[in-house]
Amino acid sequence: MKAVYIVDPGGPEALQVREVEDPVPGPGEVLIDVVAAGINRADVQQRRGFYPPPPGASEVPGLEVSGRISGFGSDVVKPFAAGDKVVALLAGGGYAQKVTVPAEQVLRVPEGVDLVTAASLPETAATVYSNLFMTAQLQPGELVLVHGATGGIGTMAVQMAKAFGARVAATAGTEEKVSTARAFLGVDIAINYREQDFVEAVRDASGGRGADVILDVVGAKYLDKNVEALAPYGRLVIIGLQGGAKGELNIGLLLNKRAAIIGTALRPRPVEEKGVIMSAVREHVWPLVTDGSIKALVDRTFPLGEVQKAHEYFDSGEHVGKVLLTM
Repeated sequence: MKAVYIVDPGGPEALQVREVEDPVPGPGEVLIDVVAAGINRADVQQRRGFYPPPPGASEVPGLEVSGRISGFGSDVVKPFAAGDKVVALLAGGGYAQKVTVPAEQVLRVPEGVDLVTAASLPETAATVYSNLFMTAQLQPGELVLVHGATGGIGTMAVQMAKAFGARVAATAGTEEKVSTARAFLGVDIAINYREQDFVEAVRDASGGRGADVILDVVGAKYLDKNVEALAPYGRLVIIGLQGGAKGELNIGLLLNKRAAIIGTALRPRPVEEKGVIMSAVREHVWPLVTDGSIKALVDRTFPLGEVQKAHEYFDSGEHVGKVLLTM
């Protein structure tokens, strides 16, 4: 099969397509013939040498795929059959024509979604649902601030929060993206972070109270301002480090707000935890995808052989929604 490897950490040129042996499913695993794979920020960080795969995971990048089941290891307990159309959440290995994955991390494609588009769903849906609802306990009527409104995580977070009855403030870096967030995604408070102070914008929109939940992909660069933007008893959930890993925290302000800062990562979690999250996605998110409340948003697709071009486009930040590789 063909699979993508990272020759040396660096830019998109570090990605190389190779011919390798097909993977063999182990106990509890299924083999998937991959149709499409999602590109995520974690893949870029791995390409740059900053986010190695967890112990035992494939060195091939890629955290989510769609495809058809083509084989089984021993002891698979989920009721799958060969040929089932599925999506899978991975610890690695997605940029390949075949992949093995624990059955707990596999779901059937939601009704009404084509198999290529479906690759945009598993990682974003699992990340957003686990962080906004399982971790931050976002409630209907609360205000959530989402940084990066038009990326893969951002578009899913905005739609999911709205579908569950929350008010949504979101940041974006251009007026075009701000307009998209407002008109297409239904953001209540759309903020151009290059021209507006998001702390003031959130306070103005909430009568001075602030955001009940903040979903942050930036990290250190926004730490101080995020705490300022929190409401009393607010919850800041940090899921990315695009703006650095080390920041200065005003603990006094955090204490005065009785607020919480939570850092999470999906990739290194054990299979059992990922299985619980995927089951929750199937129960709570898939019905919203099926009825159209949440749309799978794909910006562009690239064939596997153009993986370097795909990463160049992803790095440009021009995309709205997901960028996919097709096999």
